[in-house]
Amino acid sequence: MSSGLVISAYIISAILFIFSLKGLSKHNTSKQGNFFGIIGMAIALITTILIQQIIHSIILIFISMFIGGLIGIFLSKKIEMTKMPELIAILHSFVGLSAVLVGINSYINYILNPVMLTEGSLYLIEIFIGIFIGTITFIGSLIAFGKLSGKIKSQLSFPYHHKLNAFIFGICCLFLYFFISNDIVLIQIILLTTMVVIALLLGANLVLSISGADMPVIVSMLNSYSGWAAAAAGFTLQNDLLIITGSLVGSSGAILSYIMCKAMNRSFINVIFGGLTQNKIAIKQEDIGRKYNEISIEKLIKILKNSSSIVITPGYGMAVAQAQHSVAKISQKLQQLGVKVFFGIHPVAGRLPGHMNVLLAEARVPYDLVLEMEEINDDFTNTDTVLVIGANDTVNPAAQEDPNSPISGMPVLEVWKARHVIVFKRSMGSGYSGINNPLFFKQNTYMLFGDAKNTMDSILKLI
Repeated sequence: MSSGLVISAYIISAILFIFSLKGLSKHNTSKQGNFFGIIGMAIALITTILIQQIIHSIILIFISMFIGGLIGIFLSKKIEMTKMPELIAILHSFVGLSAVLVGINSYINYILNPVMLTEGSLYLIEIFIGIFIGTITFIGSLIAFGKLSGKIKSQLSFPYHHKLNAFIFGICCLFLYFFISNDIVLIQIILLTTMVVIALLLGANLVLSISGADMPVIVSMLNSYSGWAAAAAGFTLQNDLLIITGSLVGSSGAILSYIMCKAMNRSFINVIFGGLTQNKIAIKQEDIGRKYNEISIEKLIKILKNSSSIVITPGYGMAVAQAQHSVAKISQKLQQLGVKVFFGIHPVAGRLPGHMNVLLAEARVPYDLVLEMEEINDDFTNTDTVLVIGANDTVNPAAQEDPNSPISGMPVLEVWKARHVIVFKRSMGSGYSGINNPLFFKQNTYMLFGDAKNTMDSILKLI
């Protein structure tokens, strides 16, 4: 395949990837964005395969693609939406691991091929940085997977972990200097191996110290890391498209993380480094034993039928219960009764950026009924009833009312301003961040306990 055709194919793929990101930024164009991404990747894969000159390499590539495709199909059919954050985290670890393996393989080729010795220090820098970023992405994503799946405690950290991180990073910089300035292969291998070990410690320490409330941001940030790892691998492999694609993923992931931090009124640097200042989370003594209003399904039905406007604010609890389809059907029934129904989505609702949007799209909720926090917040004062389904931290008034709260200043859905607030929960337990929620004890709030799916099905039958 001529170099001109390769460059043209890569340019077309890069343009399609840009269109894909553009399409994925909105609900109504997300399918189109996915389609552009699929076509772009197909062109990139076919082009890369045709470049290969050795027939057995092509056979191995097709065998690998076939096995990987089967695994992907199996996982896509088996995995539940509640497990999607963990799945994405583990997939990010694969990208990091591949960057590490590419870097190691490139270094082996470098020391075994006399022709490549002319590449010099720049090539060694690319190898070192690629392995470094890939290692952090690999271990960080594995830790994120463990935390999201509940296998690892929400927030752990070594003593003086910020100083430890800075020390490790400084040591890696020194290793890089000695790695490129030393011609002895054995010393280079020792430096590279030691760097991988301490980079594993750095990546683990970074993600272990992240609190549960910040995990959606970290999933997005790990997506960014995986992009930069891919870009680094692209430099090592001298593949322009991999550099472009990795840069697109890396920059878009970083921008999304920044937007989410802004929505949480959190410092971007504070979050990604595990909280440079930590707030102790404590349950207020005055909240212990406080009375709350409990409501029956029959009374709730009367409130719903007498409401002219209803806003539904879903959270991770809806995802766990797989209640999105029942919620969508209830919203349709209410609209048939002449009730205005909208959905209010907080930027960090769930365990993944856009988690609730995906669930509602899966349940075929019309896009124009799904509003972001800044679009819906001003409407709560004129709303008759708000249904809080499995949400907790994103509807916590302590963010505005308690200056000592760990989430003080964080923008939240101001559901308490509505006439009635119905909270669907399994128990009075706190949210993922471990913070108590004064919303549950307000006079206009009513608690409806139980599994969200079973509760919604009961409401659907009676409505």
